[in-house]
Amino acid sequence: MDIEKIAETLEQENAAGNFMPQAWRGKLTMDQAYQVQLATLRHRIGRGERQTGWKVGLTAAAMRAQQNVHEPCFGYLLASGHRPSGHQYDFDKLIAPGFENELCLRVSKTLRGPGVTLADVAAAVTHAAPALEVIEKRGNFTDDLPLAMADNAQQHSYVTGAELALSDVNSNLGAATVDVLVGGVVQETAPGSAVMGEGALLSVVWLANKLAEFGLGIEAGQVIMSGSFTRQYAIAQGMTVDSRFSPFGAVTARF
Repeated sequence: MDIEKIAETLEQENAAGNFMPQAWRGKLTMDQAYQVQLATLRHRIGRGERQTGWKVGLTAAAMRAQQNVHEPCFGYLLASGHRPSGHQYDFDKLIAPGFENELCLRVSKTLRGPGVTLADVAAAVTHAAPALEVIEKRGNFTDDLPLAMADNAQQHSYVTGAELALSDVNSNLGAATVDVLVGGVVQETAPGSAVMGEGALLSVVWLANKLAEFGLGIEAGQVIMSGSFTRQYAIAQGMTVDSRFSPFGAVTARF
């Protein structure tokens, strides 16, 4: 398959408001879908965008079982998608939006697989910030997972609070917790161990080794949205989200 041409075709469809087009249902393998995603990233960088890092999804075993997949998934993050805590979104400009509660991790040294270990990641990840990933359901994620990966795994943007050095807090990310408040009402409290069954550093291990399959690594200075502590929440117009991560602080967004 001509990956570059497929990426261009899907970008043209997206520009016309036709996301995850029916004509491409069932046409891509997961490997081809990631290649299309990465080609789209190259195109966007060529048009002046700047990549800030990566996202990891499907980090909970229960979510993978629900989607009938055997591993997590990845997408890319762009500087144009970053929002500071307190950001107010224009709800009417979002497509069936939702949010997830995550830690955004900063990597201080390059990680290149294969063979990246948990010890390598622990030495490379130096900072964490409370974060929300804002997703868009631009199509049926479960109906065609490869096509969803080609569409950058539902990524729209990400909101981060203040970054903290892991040396200043408890760096056991599995022991972190989040209290999710919507409209000031607590919806749930969830543990960091919900991510990969142990904590967010394992997401980075998986990502570094997965990217190696495509000749890529995690570059020094990049950030990783490392997977949700909770289920994905749908966003309603007028909603205010306040997610409080212990010991990392809070992140808020309004819609």
